Amino acid sequence: MSDTVWLSQSAYDQLQAELEHLKTAGREEAAQAIKTARAHGDLRENAEYDSAKEEQGKMEARIRQLDDMLQRAQVGKAPAGDVVSGGSVVTTVDADGDEETFLIGSREDRTTGLTVVSTDSPLGRALVGARVGDEVRYEAPAGTFTLKITGLRGLEERV
Repeated sequence: MSDTVWLSQSAYDQLQAELEHLKTAGREEAAQAIKTARAHGDLRENAEYDSAKEEQGKMEARIRQLDDMLQRAQVGKAPAGDVVSGGSVVTTVDADGDEETFLIGSREDRTTGLTVVSTDSPLGRALVGARVGDEVRYEAPAGTFTLKITGLRGLEERV
């Protein structure tokens, strides 16, 4: 996995807000749920307590995940230039002439309406570093695919 995670400003802001909520209200709600469940008696046979503790664990794992992602994030516009990188919007055409447009980024950017391709995926690894006019090949479970890059722009640029 690469060290840097590319995020649009809006995705970064959403994740930051989620993290802040989990660290404040989320932790308070989890503590209250555990306190309420404890009041029901014997903890060895208390399904409500077990469930509250499990939810607290999931929340703490999400907090760690968000902390890590936000610390490694490269935020904002894609680097300028003619080389595909994180934050690039890439248009490709396959051997059948089918055109598809991808955002090279993080799943947190899926709200853009574009198909998001991680830089760590086989397609993402094939596209990163390529230029308009290049043909790239990548392996997928359904076989080997070849795509020609026909367009490249930053996420904030309008077509």
